[in-house]
Amino acid sequence: MIDTNRLDYKKDLEEVIFMFSSGEDISITHIEENDGKVFNDKFVFLGKEYNFTNEKNVKDLLELKRYEKRFSKLGLYKILSNYYGVNYEWGALTGIRPTKMAYMAGDDFEKELKDVFYVSDKKINVIKDILNTQKPILDKDGKYDDLFVSIPFCPTKCTYCSFISEALSKCKYVKEYVDALCYELDNSFSSIKNLRSVYVGGGTPVSLKSEYLIKILNAIKPYLKEGTEFTVEAGRPDVITEEKLQILKDYGVNRICVNPQTFSNKTLEIIGRKHTAESVIEKYNLAKSYGFTINMDVIAGLPEETFEDFKNTIDTIIKLNPDNFTVHTLCLKKGSELKNKIKRLAVGEVSKMTDYAYNIAKENGYNPYYIYRQKYAADNLENIGYSKPNKECVYNIDVMEETSSNVACGANAVSKRVYPEKNLIERYGNPKDVLTYINKVNEIIKAKKELFL
Repeated sequence: MIDTNRLDYKKDLEEVIFMFSSGEDISITHIEENDGKVFNDKFVFLGKEYNFTNEKNVKDLLELKRYEKRFSKLGLYKILSNYYGVNYEWGALTGIRPTKMAYMAGDDFEKELKDVFYVSDKKINVIKDILNTQKPILDKDGKYDDLFVSIPFCPTKCTYCSFISEALSKCKYVKEYVDALCYELDNSFSSIKNLRSVYVGGGTPVSLKSEYLIKILNAIKPYLKEGTEFTVEAGRPDVITEEKLQILKDYGVNRICVNPQTFSNKTLEIIGRKHTAESVIEKYNLAKSYGFTINMDVIAGLPEETFEDFKNTIDTIIKLNPDNFTVHTLCLKKGSELKNKIKRLAVGEVSKMTDYAYNIAKENGYNPYYIYRQKYAADNLENIGYSKPNKECVYNIDVMEETSSNVACGANAVSKRVYPEKNLIERYGNPKDVLTYINKVNEIIKAKKELFL
């Protein structure tokens, strides 16, 4: 029996309403019956009343709250979709991880996504493709661990970026940060039981001086064993050199990312990247000569880009033939320069872009292997990683499906302890600010040891 004498969750439901309106033209009444197993929602929208009843067996208050919000969102979506005549490809499905919802729903996931959340057949087929690719890789029993290392520095900051990364020329604490990060790494070894992947991201890790990069790689070295996937975000071609690539190779890195975002020189200038499309190709070919597995990131919906611009980017990717590539949908993120310049993203054109990428990838032997979604994305779309067979990034799958524990070091790094038998995840987030992280590193180490006891 659910104890209904608890906090009023009306505020949670109001959050959903205010996402869509000022609150003056819509109201909601939420009533629970049968010990919290039946939810009755009454919406009044522009003077018209709508009533929805949903029934679900729940086992505890946490699950009850989750379904309260879910059914309220579904009701609101149905009303607004009907009123404005707009249907999204992802329907009423919110949240970062669509595949996680599919795994939770089990064998009936297609029916639930379509009948409950109004997800289109096209997007359901995307999820089916991804689940099939993940089958031999997924850590179903939570027996593995991953290590994430955060390098929050870049040569310059892109206009769409909301990460905490700083331009190297403006940061006064790079040496102190590297020292603190290596100290945290040295004191995190006991938290890892069965490592299968390491991911050094940022930021742009290879933008660091060689001596700092070597120091960090030396701190990671004791974690590595034969077969460990080891990824470093090489990122931008303006900081990729033969010296840096040789350092990565010498320290066991076997996977890197060379990220053009676009092959339009005009767009590269608009978004603040200090390199050309031609230099991406040059540095990609250089990195390929070292034998790395290579991923390339691109973005659909960048400012002033047409479908033809994006098509050229994807066609160039296909011609270069990397092992993986990821198509991100542009998001207007708080903290980014772009958010202050653009209030609303283009509608319609970006869907055409991502559809083209999906179709051309499959035609050329790439399978979609992981997916995630973000708020405020163009056309309410998604980010998809594509891979040649047996070249998938294990770390990306582990992180997106949240099946493996993740020990995360550095500023803004979030560690996760996964308890698969309890269907539970506990998290600990390091401070975002570089100087705060440096000053609190001992406190961070202590808290993480307690998390992974």
